Amino acid sequence: MMNNTPRIMISALRGGSGKTIITLGLASTFINKNKKISAFKKGPDFIDAGWLTFASGNSCHNLDPFLMNNDAILNSIVNNSKGKDISLIEGNRGLYDGMNVEGKYSSAELAKLTRAPVLIIVDVTMCTRTAAALIMGCQQFDPELNIAGVILNRVAGPRQKNLIKDSIEKYCGIKVVGSIPKLRDNPFPERHMGLVPHFESDFANEAINWARTVVENHIDTEFIFETAQNTDPLPVSYLKESGDIQEQSPSCRIGIISDRAFWFYYPENIEQLRELGAELVEIDSLSDRALPDIDALYIGGGFPEVCAEQLALNSSFRNSLRDLIEHDLPVYAECGGLIYLGESLESRGNIYPMVGALPIKFIMEKKPQGHGYTILRVTKENPFYEIGETVKGHEFHYSRPALLENEKISAVFDVERGYCLDGKKDGFHRKNLFATYTHIHAAGNRHWGKGLFNAAMRYKRACEKKY
Repeated sequence: MMNNTPRIMISALRGGSGKTIITLGLASTFINKNKKISAFKKGPDFIDAGWLTFASGNSCHNLDPFLMNNDAILNSIVNNSKGKDISLIEGNRGLYDGMNVEGKYSSAELAKLTRAPVLIIVDVTMCTRTAAALIMGCQQFDPELNIAGVILNRVAGPRQKNLIKDSIEKYCGIKVVGSIPKLRDNPFPERHMGLVPHFESDFANEAINWARTVVENHIDTEFIFETAQNTDPLPVSYLKESGDIQEQSPSCRIGIISDRAFWFYYPENIEQLRELGAELVEIDSLSDRALPDIDALYIGGGFPEVCAEQLALNSSFRNSLRDLIEHDLPVYAECGGLIYLGESLESRGNIYPMVGALPIKFIMEKKPQGHGYTILRVTKENPFYEIGETVKGHEFHYSRPALLENEKISAVFDVERGYCLDGKKDGFHRKNLFATYTHIHAAGNRHWGKGLFNAAMRYKRACEKKY
């Protein structure tokens, strides 16, 4: 089966070149022109994907060749681009940056897989013709890659712009589709893990409007739109149709904590639970006084350290959660959720009480304690994974755990790649609780949701027998 989805990738020579802001500006520009868009983020990033969701008005889906196989990536592009005029794919890091010398899992490899033309953003600070040499190098490095245009960023003035533009178009035969001057007033705030999430910013709308103005004033968006239309059809092995998911009465209720503290969720994880037949119940750990009637709970990652005081003050909710955990409520937690389930969180000299379901203190550090892809092997029994199973995921955390004295707790995973808890272990398990530093992408692990769903069904049946 073949499918023609208009699409284009925005990449760069290195990280920090302006990919996210330009992609956000393009999204807002096309929406302002009454175009329907879908947005994708290459890699496991939650924060940039959150901004792209906000700018596009649709869920941004991650395309990650490490966490997903080729079919899952292609099907995601097609299924999530239905009825859209253009799909924007934001790359990550430099165009050819990958996990080995062959560039495995790079943005370039993703662009070739998805047959997407590529726009390269070049930071031209203190250079002129050398920019053409860099672009020519990218062309010759992999002739199979379709480099369709170049955007110059941080241009000092018209003389520099014209010299670089003329050099690239003469020697590389590629159109320079935009030239953005040095901009002093960037309204996008940043902190330790990248951009500040859009919902924490009082001026998120203003920031998107600013990005749109930059793009409209300095980039040929008509060329970009037309280029995206002229792409080769995509081969897809499976295309969701409206009849693929059978309507059914929810068989269990799975709570999802979704608030300013916990919001790192891949859309596919949520969709997988819903497709299995679960009714999903949104929960706010900052304002709800107790857990509602649910059969299992999913706590994603996020920024518990930013909301630590509010989490600590909401003692009735924490007590409610701890009591239900002691009565065997199935709970699956990732990274920030793991921190929340511990005894306390130490951040900026303050110690905040957390749920207390795990005998662990967490301490925020100034530098990342774990950052990158993980490969884990299941070595101990637990409610969610089978012994011997290999699990791929991603970690990015500034916290480190400290087990309380004289306490022992079972770690389910042996770490084959990554740092996680201590470079050797990950995945705490007690009762029906499972908490890990590793984020799982359900599109790359079709069995992930079944573990949580089945645990919820067992808990529901056990409760029904009691009453």
